[in-house]
Amino acid sequence: MKSKETGFNSRLVHGTGKRDPLGSVITPIYQTSTFSFESAEHGAKCFAGESDGYIYTRIGNPTNNDLEKSIADMENGFGGIVTSSGMGAVNTLYLAYLGAGKHIVSHNAVYGPARGLIEGTYSKFGVESTYVDTTEINQVIQAIRSNTSMIYLETPANPTIGISDIPAIVEIAHQHNIKVCVDNTFCSPYLQNPLDMGADIVLHSLTKFINGHADIVGGALVTKTEEDYLKLRSMMVISGCNMDPHQAFLVRRGLKTLGIRVDRAQENAIKVASFLEAHPKVAWVMYPGLKSHPQHELAKRLMRGPGAMISFGLSGGLEAGKKLMNNVKLCILAVSLGGIETLIQHPASMTHSKLSKEAKKQGGISDDLVRLSVGIEESEDILEDLSQALDLV
Repeated sequence: MKSKETGFNSRLVHGTGKRDPLGSVITPIYQTSTFSFESAEHGAKCFAGESDGYIYTRIGNPTNNDLEKSIADMENGFGGIVTSSGMGAVNTLYLAYLGAGKHIVSHNAVYGPARGLIEGTYSKFGVESTYVDTTEINQVIQAIRSNTSMIYLETPANPTIGISDIPAIVEIAHQHNIKVCVDNTFCSPYLQNPLDMGADIVLHSLTKFINGHADIVGGALVTKTEEDYLKLRSMMVISGCNMDPHQAFLVRRGLKTLGIRVDRAQENAIKVASFLEAHPKVAWVMYPGLKSHPQHELAKRLMRGPGAMISFGLSGGLEAGKKLMNNVKLCILAVSLGGIETLIQHPASMTHSKLSKEAKKQGGISDDLVRLSVGIEESEDILEDLSQALDLV
């Protein structure tokens, strides 16, 4: 049976259906730096460039390739490339499609390091950038220049939870021969498939929902075409940000439970968002599952569920936010997201702290903004923890 004829969770568990030749139910960890060539005495093409097998783990590894094929299958893509970190995937993307005189358009609330890398490093080599609210299609249109080579979306956005209209932006971008990459980390392929909406490339921080256990860092790129796949793969290989086989083994293990984890976390998040929206000390809540979200209807059209990420602000502003985060007991004060545990953090002083005050203001990253990654604990325990902490605000 072909994998795409089976249900999503079955595909997560069984992957592409290729079995280990020695019968291992789980793809083994090929913890090796190099691979031997077959002897030319047996008719093998044993010289580098001639062999069809594995050569060196930076170039390719069976454990890594199993993960790559599984993620590409989840995203309905041509091929996948895994990297040593999420930022390794971002940097591979930038190196492949940006250069002196090239221009990138991205969301003004995009993940802080992804923006900082452009403004702090790539700008020194002549790369230009424009950051706008990509949830407003007219701002995207106005930002496009004759030298724009990429539109880099993050939807839902980190940490504002804004939703960008992927199909509409793709249509505009392709009229100008511009590539579109979508960071799909917040949704994972379980809730959203940007390639099916016309995007050229999907990016993931595997650290988050796909791995789901807060025990590795990793990144991935999935392409719609062979041409983009080969371009990105060669850049990953030459830049040396390949994933370690043991890392890949752990991510593949986490991927198997993606569906049931997201289902549980999302179920909890719906309850938490409703609780926060009704609380007198909470000034605002941004969650795609709430009708109050400005792109609620768009989220229902693009996503198969509202996800587990919530942003909210307290009526008492920054000081109230500090008191809340200092008094939670079950929720963990930490950066990152998408794990089995509920994490709470303050973006302005943590993940986006390196951005200028102007950039934070432009991206809607206010001092009162609190980001919550809802986990799979009992919903009653999460609500009780938030309630007791809010009582102390």
